[in-house]
Amino acid sequence: MVIVGAGECGLRAGLALREEGYVGPVTLIGEERHLPYERPPLSKDILTDEQLLPPRIVRPTEALEAAGITLLLSSKAVSIDRAARRAMLGDGRALSYDKLLLATGARPRRLPQLDRLGERVLYLRGYDDAVALRGYLDRRSRLAVIGGGFIGLEAAAAARQRGAAVAVIEAQPRVLMRAVPAEIAEVVTARHAAAGVDLICGDGFAEIADTGNGLGISLTSGRRLEADAVLVGVGAVPETALAERSALAIDNGIAVDETLATSDPHIFAAGDCCSFPSPVYDGRRIRLEAWRNAQDQGALAAKNMLGAGLPIESAPWFWSDQFELTLQVAGIAEGATNVVRRDVAENAFILFHLAPDGRLLAASGIGPGGAVGRDVRIAEMLIMRRAIPDPRQLASPELRLKSLLAG
Repeated sequence: MVIVGAGECGLRAGLALREEGYVGPVTLIGEERHLPYERPPLSKDILTDEQLLPPRIVRPTEALEAAGITLLLSSKAVSIDRAARRAMLGDGRALSYDKLLLATGARPRRLPQLDRLGERVLYLRGYDDAVALRGYLDRRSRLAVIGGGFIGLEAAAAARQRGAAVAVIEAQPRVLMRAVPAEIAEVVTARHAAAGVDLICGDGFAEIADTGNGLGISLTSGRRLEADAVLVGVGAVPETALAERSALAIDNGIAVDETLATSDPHIFAAGDCCSFPSPVYDGRRIRLEAWRNAQDQGALAAKNMLGAGLPIESAPWFWSDQFELTLQVAGIAEGATNVVRRDVAENAFILFHLAPDGRLLAASGIGPGGAVGRDVRIAEMLIMRRAIPDPRQLASPELRLKSLLAG
């Protein structure tokens, strides 16, 4: 078994192969020099802690050796010979496989017009990116963030906690435009504003120039900003280059079926790089960039590489930390025609998104710490059951949501 991609998804797949009883060779190929590590801390703890933290390793070398997993770091798979079932590496090595898993993840969407500005223009995907960004975060620095999505806002929060002056430039009318309802975005906006983040919405950059001492940013509105560095957070694109060169089907990522098999039955794909038909949403093809999805699909891919033939069953779920606030979303709200609000604690609430027939499609919650976590988890289970809950019960804070599972 060969796995391309040594992130959370790829490593989870390798370990799951052993847990399922597979005793043959397992090779994990990673482009980075680091052992497989968790990515969520990159826009949080790595940036905010007083001491620079090392990557949060998922499993130490000894655990991989004990599991009999061969880890090839600083290695890149450049082509696949599907007929011969061989993966070719950049150094000329060829790895034969019975089954191959592509867990290549996603990469930040780049703005090529800014490449001329060199190291002051940053992207955040790997640990080394986080270390580079951290170097600009202190009480004397000025950071401009292009994009008011999760990565941009998490980094903005971290930068303010480190004392940097921060401006977030978002071309859309508000932050988190496609990710959360306006009611939740308003809470996030207010918290950033209270912390001193300059949120600039409905505006974009017209030009960014090197001033010698930093970067001069001209906005389309005519406003000018000065920054020591610019962080670009305008989304991510699935890493499909290897799959495309191998003539695998592509559809907003590597296209897989409900078992994570690609258009080649000997090749599977999982995690951020693939799109799949969601059984929870009537077969709609979706792609998820989320830590838990990477874990879940890595484990499922391993079972199906061994012939289990199990379908994807989970509902989407992700979270984001903004200062002391935690935002959680379960499901996909697209298609909802009714929204029900539930106040679960002081400064904490959940919005339930219902389809025209009353079916629960999604739940979006925000509050300090873990205030909304339990109820969002219950909502996720209701979503997977295709439940049609009574809106009055959803809205009532006196009613325990767990009681709806019995119905």
